[in-house]
Amino acid sequence: MAHRTTSPAATTEDEIVRAHLPLVHYGVAELAGRIPRHVSREDLASAAMFGLAQAARSYDESKGIAFDKYAMIRIRGALLDELRSRDWASRSVRSMARKMESAKETLQVRNGRTPTMEETAEEMGVEVERVQRIVDDVHRGTVLNYEALLTEGSIADVLPDDAPTPADEILSRERRAFLMDAIVALPERLRHVVVGYFFEERPMQEIADELGVSESRVSQMRGEALALMEKGINASLDPDLVPAEPRPNGRLARKHAAYYAAVATGSTARARIDADAADISARLRQQFAASA
Repeated sequence: MAHRTTSPAATTEDEIVRAHLPLVHYGVAELAGRIPRHVSREDLASAAMFGLAQAARSYDESKGIAFDKYAMIRIRGALLDELRSRDWASRSVRSMARKMESAKETLQVRNGRTPTMEETAEEMGVEVERVQRIVDDVHRGTVLNYEALLTEGSIADVLPDDAPTPADEILSRERRAFLMDAIVALPERLRHVVVGYFFEERPMQEIADELGVSESRVSQMRGEALALMEKGINASLDPDLVPAEPRPNGRLARKHAAYYAAVATGSTARARIDADAADISARLRQQFAASA
């Protein structure tokens, strides 16, 4: 009777899973530092186990990829699915985030400028540290989502099932390209913060010293940049998600419109579809080097 070989070290799905359990712990540990504290590590471990079981069930040695590598792809995918299903934040965090945005919008209309974190905290009636915690929790989810946009799309060649359709691949490339265009189009100081914090992984205080501002101001600039990028991407991909301007003919509205236009024209439709993640990242590094 023919015997199916699934791994050099194991012959059944259960044996494969038991032999590779450390991959589950590695996958959860890899993710744990980038997500809000309220996300249950036990739930993440369960999701990672599900990904490992999927890998053991569908692994095809003839594809020429080592099982460890293949399993980590499935584990990371299962973890991202688990986080997406949670909508990135608890209800209490999202509720406070909405209150914070409402307070900022009120202050912006009242003062005609972007409010400071201290002003936002005072408007909300909370301590500045509380506002900072809300910002950090929301940003962790945002950054993880951006990282997913930058890494997805390279898995289809090794997965024997659940492969993205050509339409999915085109949409994924388009989103990645718009993300890059949104970063490039940021005002210089905001782009400096995004590049330094997210891409170069430099301490916030170091960036603050370079810009001659406080660490709290850098955190605020980081939030401004991410919010502007989100609006810029949505303006091209889903305009209905872009909030109405409080003063449609005001200076801030005109600046936003110019930014949205810069994102929309940052690359051609053909270039966005043709580029893969490596091409886009290389272009972004070249842009950073030119503006340094």
